[in-house]
Amino acid sequence: MLERIIDQRRRDLGGGFEVGRVLPVAQRRMVGPFIFFDHMGPMSFAPGIPKSLDVRPHPHIGLSTVTYLFNGEIMHRDSIGSELAIRPGEVNWMTAGRGVTHSERFEHARAVGDTVHGIQSWVALPDGQEEGDPSFTHYGVGDLPSDDTKNISLRLIAGRAFGLESRVKTHSPMFYAHCEMQAGAALELPRDYPERAAYVVAGSVETEGQTLGAGRMAVFGAGDAPTVKALVPSTVMVLGGDPVGQRFIDWNFVSSSKERIEQAKADWRARRMKLPDLDHDDFVPLPE
Repeated sequence: MLERIIDQRRRDLGGGFEVGRVLPVAQRRMVGPFIFFDHMGPMSFAPGIPKSLDVRPHPHIGLSTVTYLFNGEIMHRDSIGSELAIRPGEVNWMTAGRGVTHSERFEHARAVGDTVHGIQSWVALPDGQEEGDPSFTHYGVGDLPSDDTKNISLRLIAGRAFGLESRVKTHSPMFYAHCEMQAGAALELPRDYPERAAYVVAGSVETEGQTLGAGRMAVFGAGDAPTVKALVPSTVMVLGGDPVGQRFIDWNFVSSSKERIEQAKADWRARRMKLPDLDHDDFVPLPE
């Protein structure tokens, strides 16, 4: 059953780099374990762009960040020693656990120019794993299973769905997929997850009598498998999973405990959180 349609809201991350923020909203904080969903770009950068466009080192707790690109390149560095560029069709999966810091910089664009387009989502960690060890894993295109049938090219980013299972390590039952749909193609979402959603990156789709253009997300509750039909060639992200329980979010921190978030804020304010090994000269103050 279609529960809600969410329109992205434009947000400037600083320096002019804009995203379309979809989750969270007051009326719908999460879809399964997904607590945050940003549509990055597409933005074209000329060589020599200022560093103010970069996402400077910042902290997280209690979540996994999931970065997936359609176009462009982003350089990731974190406080556990990782340094790796992500490119289209790959996945950067960073689990913050009890605390991690990282930066995301557009160094390729600065050198030669680039168009950056992708999705960054956050997946809340389940009870008992919120304070685990931080980790970072990069998955190549070959690690993500795909299927090309019924005029749909589908790549499963994480979880289990559509008869596929991704190698990406997750912490709770979920699914996340990138779908390229030809006009007239219809995709049935998995029925074995209680919360599901479809986000239109480009194009136009129809579901349960509603038409969704780019920048809109349809959220479905438990029940029969909803169908998404492409009215024109469309790029659609489908996602969902089992709820992990109530989570609070404040800036870059996610937790089942408000007190834990306040502690993380105090730690960041006092500079007690380690900065990335290879990117430790910038510091983003805690927002007021």
